[in-house]
Amino acid sequence: MNIDIFIPCFVDQLYPDTAFNMVKVLEKAGCKVNYREKQTCCGQPAFNAGFVKEAASVAQYFQTTFANAEQIVSPSASCTGFINNYQPKILKMQADELATAKEFSQFLVNDLGQLRFGAEFSHKVTYHDSCSGLRECGIKKEPRLLLQNVVGLELVEMHDNETCCGFGGTFAMKFASISVAMAEQKIQNAMDSGAEYIVSTDLSCLMQIQSVIDKQQLKMKTIHLADVLASGW
Repeated sequence: MNIDIFIPCFVDQLYPDTAFNMVKVLEKAGCKVNYREKQTCCGQPAFNAGFVKEAASVAQYFQTTFANAEQIVSPSASCTGFINNYQPKILKMQADELATAKEFSQFLVNDLGQLRFGAEFSHKVTYHDSCSGLRECGIKKEPRLLLQNVVGLELVEMHDNETCCGFGGTFAMKFASISVAMAEQKIQNAMDSGAEYIVSTDLSCLMQIQSVIDKQQLKMKTIHLADVLASGW
């Protein structure tokens, strides 16, 4: 299958290894991966900050850049949700008139039907359901099915796994104390589960969580699903 990948701004700038690992997994799954070099942002940051006109301009550029793409895959449920649910609204078009995207785990499980990639990750992990992944993309079982097929990995569920981590884009900056408290609760629930790692499909959530872990020098780590699936090769 020929696919185009959309790499969100913060992944490109802060977590490029995760993007490369996603490509490795997709290629191992038999996909021919294309990266459109002119791609930028989906428009979500501007939209969340209240700049709807500017967000529409960025969204239109996204649509122009990915015109005629057969399938777009992204390592971010947050950006995927925005592309599919909000770009049609701000561009005042029907969804079937625009390019849409699939989140990485969603694509592997539901479109390719592949669960095993020869990954090995000998750690106990717990999965964090991001708000966007769960509520905007409908992702729940897909990441867990993939994790359950990683050699050596033990998946445990934490209490309140569907509760927000506190990031929420500009929310973390406008309401910092509340944001940190929410992250602390999420981390405590993960630690209580006995997990060593928190896994998610959203690096924005993991960035939020890891920042609190680092500041408090806790014995917990975060990792994106794509990095787990590319482990041990």
